[in-house]
Amino acid sequence: MKLSLSSIIAITLGMIVLSCKKPDLSAEGTYTMPSEETVHEGTWLQWPHDHTYANHIARHDATFIEITRALHTGERVHIIAFDETEKERITSILIAEGMDMTQIDLFICETDDYWTRDNGPIFVLDQNGTPTIQNWGFNGWGDKTAFEKCNQVPNKIAASYGIPSINVDFINEGGSVELDGHGTLLAKKSSILNGNRNPGISQKEAEAVFTKYLGVTNFIWLKGYKGGDITDDHIDGTARFVNGNTIVTLREEDAYAGEYKALKNATNANGETYTIVGLPFSQNTLPGSKEKGIYVNFYIGNEVVLVPNFDDPNDTVANEIIQGLFPDKTVIGISAIELGIDGGGIHCVTQQQPLF
Repeated sequence: MKLSLSSIIAITLGMIVLSCKKPDLSAEGTYTMPSEETVHEGTWLQWPHDHTYANHIARHDATFIEITRALHTGERVHIIAFDETEKERITSILIAEGMDMTQIDLFICETDDYWTRDNGPIFVLDQNGTPTIQNWGFNGWGDKTAFEKCNQVPNKIAASYGIPSINVDFINEGGSVELDGHGTLLAKKSSILNGNRNPGISQKEAEAVFTKYLGVTNFIWLKGYKGGDITDDHIDGTARFVNGNTIVTLREEDAYAGEYKALKNATNANGETYTIVGLPFSQNTLPGSKEKGIYVNFYIGNEVVLVPNFDDPNDTVANEIIQGLFPDKTVIGISAIELGIDGGGIHCVTQQQPLF
């Protein structure tokens, strides 16, 4: 069938409209996301398996065992297991490791990978103070990897645990945003304002989404680096909020051009600048990689702060700097060499559930 030029133009324009679909903000209600430092009910993990990628169990079991061990005395640990066989395997390992299984539960749900931060549930409060799970769209960091199973995780958790849920018509990974708990969001344009996530979206439109669904009104945007890694340069590998008034970031000499200065000049919702604390990279590159280890990708638990460690001289340097920021918590270095080789860290594989 031959089409006229006008028909081809009409079809093409229709495809463009579909690909540039804007988020629907007409629904009633607003939401607030507590910061990571708010007291946790627990932490969610997606345990690595071999159903998508080979050797994930051999490479990552030890790291996930240590994360679970470090967290489970101060909060619950919710582990997502691929199937019943994996649930039994993980349970037997944790029992053999002497874990208190009253502090750990396992939820069966098929996943593609283990990056809970990016595809897992986002826990918020609605305008009535009701705990709610948000399911933001996840498309494998711009359709770079398998994602269909991981994209279903939030809704499956909500249904199983009887928690109200809402789908947010916007692609956003949890590692793309950082909240100070006082109305400010820190993010990079390279991942969020990217055609492989939200084609045609403007910064103003993205901010309107975050205001409605995360309760923030003040924004700090860094340019970021598209294509620098699979995430298109997530913020949680560059800068993190601590204590509401501090930004922990890369040292000035290690930061991308202009980012350190931008953070130094950034202001909170009250117009005040933040205290800036710099962390080094690891001294050595990761095995088989040109990349160095990133310590900024730490996770704040109730009683502990888990810091990626790389069997490197700078492990001690980074741990001591972070310990100084959290005098009431214990800093624990977690071996993250394999996570780093895969492009992430401890923050990337954890997701907090606040104690509402």
